[in-house]
Amino acid sequence: MLINSLDWAYDTFYQAKLGDKRRVNRLIKLAHSLANKLGKSIVKASSSSAEIEAAYRFVRNASFDADAIAESGFKATADKVEHYDTLLALEDTTSLQFPHASVHEELGHITSYKNARGVQAHSILLFAPDEQHVLGLVEQSRWARDIRKMGQRNNAVKRQYEEKESYKWERASKNMAERLGPEISKVISVCDRESDVIEYLKYKYENNQRFVVRSMQSRHIEEADNKLYAYGSQLQSAGTREVYIPQKGGRKARTALCDVRFASVTIKMPYSKPGQSTPLFYVSCVERGNDAGLCWHLLTTESVSSAEHAELIITYYEKRWLVEEFHKAWKTGGTQVEKLRMHSKDNLDKMIVILAFIAVRIHQLRYLGLNKSLAEKQSCELLMTTVEWKLLWKKREKKSLPKQVPSLRWAYLNIGKLGGWHDSKRNERVGWEALWEGWFKLQTILEGYELAMSLDEKL
Repeated sequence: MLINSLDWAYDTFYQAKLGDKRRVNRLIKLAHSLANKLGKSIVKASSSSAEIEAAYRFVRNASFDADAIAESGFKATADKVEHYDTLLALEDTTSLQFPHASVHEELGHITSYKNARGVQAHSILLFAPDEQHVLGLVEQSRWARDIRKMGQRNNAVKRQYEEKESYKWERASKNMAERLGPEISKVISVCDRESDVIEYLKYKYENNQRFVVRSMQSRHIEEADNKLYAYGSQLQSAGTREVYIPQKGGRKARTALCDVRFASVTIKMPYSKPGQSTPLFYVSCVERGNDAGLCWHLLTTESVSSAEHAELIITYYEKRWLVEEFHKAWKTGGTQVEKLRMHSKDNLDKMIVILAFIAVRIHQLRYLGLNKSLAEKQSCELLMTTVEWKLLWKKREKKSLPKQVPSLRWAYLNIGKLGGWHDSKRNERVGWEALWEGWFKLQTILEGYELAMSLDEKL
């Protein structure tokens, strides 16, 4: 259940081991302030000059690092796991670009454009598919690539597996397993094509860790001495499935009619790699009559012996978009992490971590807003103060205030409308940009109201 931002900040960070209880209290207060003033800097989120100075002293403190802050948030997520039977560990990597020159020497390359500087972040977001709950981050690693090694991918074959960036998938799984202990048996890692690394698949299988991985390459299999995709295409269709493909860039939104197929397969180790073959299950979801259309080849440790099982695996994979939505909340849809200005990478890293957990909270609120039946039962004061929702009501409804606090669903829709959303697609899904713009406008209205109130008091 979602709670107000102060209680959320306490629950997320009270376990932080920062060497001094006062630092933990400062962390909680800073997270609370930043959560209440989405996308604002420390200066604009703070209520006084003393609070600003205290916040900057906290960020500059060299007695602890960002990992100490992050570990508290991971522990808070891990503590919730016992209440669920099945969890999806949604994994993905993103780049954070920081254009300001003050820390460029400490950052790494992030794109083919050699002057772009930033950090990489690999995150695991836990999601409960049965309850439709976004639990939170249970793992995240952040690193800056070495500028001197730009283009090293060309020599990847010559380097040890543990030295490659692709080792991040196994490292993340090891960290998650250490935090969850026996509860790891409930978790199914859900990863995109980048994770189709034979060493990673082998590690997961040998350690009894469950996964659904989208295949990147048609691997050699033992069945009929064939390759995976060719073998899959020969399987009998187990039924059809409609998959909605959203609009993106110049691509129009559409619904693809796909054939679903499944089988047990045995993945051979490449000739250049040591180890035995790995038995897995294969599920494909391939668009009919369109060679360039949707094409998912999924490998999983989950037993698949029926069309219903295959459909469930596809459903799990479809939830992977939630970690991409988290990145939007972190980068462009809420906390505006890439607008941070810090004078050292250590300071930057601390703020990156705090904003990551705030982004998860925003993500949880938006996901709940999309869940109409549940959001209509929740008070909007989980998201906003009494003054904020009353100002939103006056701006949007233009009538007398209600006797009962409006629902979170009402706030979700009306913040979107304030940001210019018109529901032109008739799906009642407010996008990140409209939510961000609406929240920004509401904060502007609030600042004007508070200024007017302070002038009245002086008069």
